[in-house]
Amino acid sequence: MIKALIFDFDGLILDTETPELLVWQKVYREHGQELTARMWGQIVGGTAASSFEPASHLAALTGNHLDTEALKARVREESLAQIHRQPPLPGVRELIDGARQHGLKLAVASSSPHDWVDGHLTRLGLLSSFDVIKAREDVPRTKPEPDLFLAALSGLDVHSDQAVVLEDSPNGVRAAKRAGLFVVAVPNPVTESLPFEGEDLRLSSLIETSLPELMRRADSSRG
Repeated sequence: MIKALIFDFDGLILDTETPELLVWQKVYREHGQELTARMWGQIVGGTAASSFEPASHLAALTGNHLDTEALKARVREESLAQIHRQPPLPGVRELIDGARQHGLKLAVASSSPHDWVDGHLTRLGLLSSFDVIKAREDVPRTKPEPDLFLAALSGLDVHSDQAVVLEDSPNGVRAAKRAGLFVVAVPNPVTESLPFEGEDLRLSSLIETSLPELMRRADSSRG
């Protein structure tokens, strides 16, 4: 029986990924280069899968001695201004409210740091909705390794067959499957073109299904 939902944060609760990619693409074009969604997708959802770092990559492409720290600071400032104007993604609040009404436990498992995740959840009025929040500082390895999800399960005191994970990225899906979880892929505009593999269910948006149907699908997958 399903007892808990585990949410990714970036790109699933809040679309932080599209603004950051768009700003980096603008910076690349200013230097005569292109940053594709596929290249960016190496680190979406978890940096443990790749050593790709956009500022260093751009410096290597141009052969220039770029001030990579200044570039990263500029991207943070410009993308954060856009992110702060964004509401939660469609269906997030409704799913959280429905889960509470059904007595489910809720967690966030994110490869981002606590100050980022907790800060945005506070701004959105969602922090108190979650029983457990696990972030980068809480585990030795981020996604696509399973550590964050295993930590969330432990914090929630539920088994892997009692929880459903909601993820927007291939790295997140891989991490959830490595933790033995039923995982729902909900790609966003940045991740929809990336190669997903192994998800149990794929949705275009969280409003595409109901919580009872989601729980039924997860329960039936356990045989």
